[in-house]
Amino acid sequence: MINHSDKERFIRDIIDSIGLTVRRYQTEDDEEKQWLIQNSTTDELKVVMQEMSVMMLSVLEAIGNLEPVNGITVSKEVGISKGSVSKVTRKLIDKKVIQIDYLPNNKKEVLFRTTELGRAVYQLHHALHERINSGVHRFLHRYSADELQFLGGILRESLHTSWLIPESDMEVHQPVEQDVPVHDDTNRTTPSPPSDKEDMQQIVAILNQLGSRDLKKAKAILTDVFVAEYEE
Repeated sequence: MINHSDKERFIRDIIDSIGLTVRRYQTEDDEEKQWLIQNSTTDELKVVMQEMSVMMLSVLEAIGNLEPVNGITVSKEVGISKGSVSKVTRKLIDKKVIQIDYLPNNKKEVLFRTTELGRAVYQLHHALHERINSGVHRFLHRYSADELQFLGGILRESLHTSWLIPESDMEVHQPVEQDVPVHDDTNRTTPSPPSDKEDMQQIVAILNQLGSRDLKKAKAILTDVFVAEYEE
């Protein structure tokens, strides 16, 4: 039978695994970029891949999926501002990865489409994601349907959970307003950012909502998901 101290230990293990996950994915972009460079089939493609940022690849992917496409649609597809799309597309044009096109009856609307080089970049980037998805699929196949359903539920719930404010306080929490003279900024106080201890308390509060049996299962699954490498 799992007691309270066991549950606290499982929670600490999960929190540690989350920290390892954050550090791992901070370096994963470099790993993916190295794969793209190593699998470039021409010198020209290799040079371009060395200069492509994550955002440039994301914008190129949207253009490659929808071409010919305008900047507004790319903005919605990638989830960035129209100004950011303009900056990124200018860089892609400079690298001859995309080109500008126009509608026959509307020369004012700018459309983007990939060049031959851009299509090669797009296809290689697509192959990278196919490889990653295949690895994730093989990795998750080791678990039962019940375990996958349980893990999916935790991940979905975490998307709508604040680590800063406990759920019991979500509806009643209101920011504290201070009376500050309008023309005297010297008396204005800046709220202190939450400490690591406070963050830890909020995470523990969320995890404490799980039963002991489910928490043990979560610890086993999340440790694998956060720490294990993808299978080749």
